Amino acid sequence: MAVEPTPELRRIGQRLHADAAIDWTDDAVPSLTGLRGPFDFMLLSAVWMHLDEQERDDAMRRLAELVAPGGCVALSLRHGPVPAGRRMFAVSAAETVALAGRFGLSTVHRSDKGPDCLSREGVSWSALVFRAERHAAPGVSR
Repeated sequence: MAVEPTPELRRIGQRLHADAAIDWTDDAVPSLTGLRGPFDFMLLSAVWMHLDEQERDDAMRRLAELVAPGGCVALSLRHGPVPAGRRMFAVSAAETVALAGRFGLSTVHRSDKGPDCLSREGVSWSALVFRAERHAAPGVSR
């Protein structure tokens, strides 16, 4: 299952992975209304910093609803200057770890990467992996 809200990017993904058995869905965080879990593993790559504080709260709640007990949610966080014309917010790994904990997701991996692989000045990344507790946190239905 792949979720991509941008039609152009979804078409590129479908073309590049035409031989793979991937169901492509037009949806987006924070709501992910078109998805039905549970999922054993969820990956959000270069997405989280595009959400404001309320959207991150709503998205983490939804991810906790969608991930199977014992399943994992992995995400990357971009740090550094915001490109002109882009909607991005400063979000720290510590803030994201605390937010995940509120929804019954415990941190099983945290790493901070060095310089950006595209050599963008001042850009770095963090990688986080959370595991869903066997029993949902308050406010999360399973």
